[in-house]
Amino acid sequence: MQTDNLRIQQTHPLISPAVLEEELPLTEAAGDLVTRSRDIVRRTLSGEDPRLLVVVGPCSIHDPAAAEEYAGRLAALAGEVSGQIYCVMRVYFEKPRTVVGWKGLINDPDLDGSYRINRGLRLARKVLLTVNEAGLPAATEFLDTTFGQYYTDLVSWGAIGARTVESQIHRELASGLSMPVGLKNRTDGDVQVAVDAIRAAAHRHLFPSLTKEGAPAILETRGNPDCHLVLRGGSEPNCDAASIAAAQNLLAKAGLPETVMVDCSHANSGKDPARQPEVARSVVDLKLGTKGDSGNTGIRGLMIESHLSAGRQDVGEQMRYGVSITDGCLGFEDTRALLMGLAESLA
Repeated sequence: MQTDNLRIQQTHPLISPAVLEEELPLTEAAGDLVTRSRDIVRRTLSGEDPRLLVVVGPCSIHDPAAAEEYAGRLAALAGEVSGQIYCVMRVYFEKPRTVVGWKGLINDPDLDGSYRINRGLRLARKVLLTVNEAGLPAATEFLDTTFGQYYTDLVSWGAIGARTVESQIHRELASGLSMPVGLKNRTDGDVQVAVDAIRAAAHRHLFPSLTKEGAPAILETRGNPDCHLVLRGGSEPNCDAASIAAAQNLLAKAGLPETVMVDCSHANSGKDPARQPEVARSVVDLKLGTKGDSGNTGIRGLMIESHLSAGRQDVGEQMRYGVSITDGCLGFEDTRALLMGLAESLA
């Protein structure tokens, strides 16, 4: 009598991380960039590097060609503002869904429900290689706890999202990641959950996962001391002075650095991508203390959702190139104007 897998319709083979890395190896240039950029990100978050860390790019990657064009443009812009801002490109391949929907490039690269995951993993690794070889460090959210084995060697900053920050397995995952990790407050705005997650990720954990060869194993971590808080709003924005100070108070009570990154999209912009520049400028004003106070030096970073063209679109036959299919994004020219303006203020 069979009592398990009763609702599993079919089992598909999955490529191993080691095989994918052999097909698409880490180049010397990419490896050097990842090593250097992780250290720079760590130093911007600690305040050793005075620059503002800005994680900027598409809400999600659905078209590798558009992502690679964006990377080329951003690399040039990053060079122009490098004295005041350190840019990391947002390269997100997985999307958490409240109910159902497109789950990202890895899960459904053909946007048609065919779920060719092996193809998605290959495309994701190719995009990351291209971004790094363009001279840009890459950032991504870790949602599936096994996919990271396929491409973490190419990631300079990681995120644990608002829907998974309370998950024990994601805290364990963060504790073993090789780069600094930002943990977002919960979708309802609860910041204490993220503070607890930062504390948990700093500790040693053991959890089941996959080896690079694709074998099941128990991974033992050292703990990640480079985790920090990302404020993304909740039932209301939390990018104002009082909300940021309250969050920093929770960090201080937990014995953690008062380091904060502000996500300029989601609830902080009222889900209106065109309001992101307003949010970004107000947060930088708080950092600099341009309203008569000494400034909030614990504000160390911003997140901005940006693509080649502004807005969003639904998946369909007549899709526009360089437009997001998930959250709406700021267009690239507006992104350029924003970063140049922020750099001028910071200078």
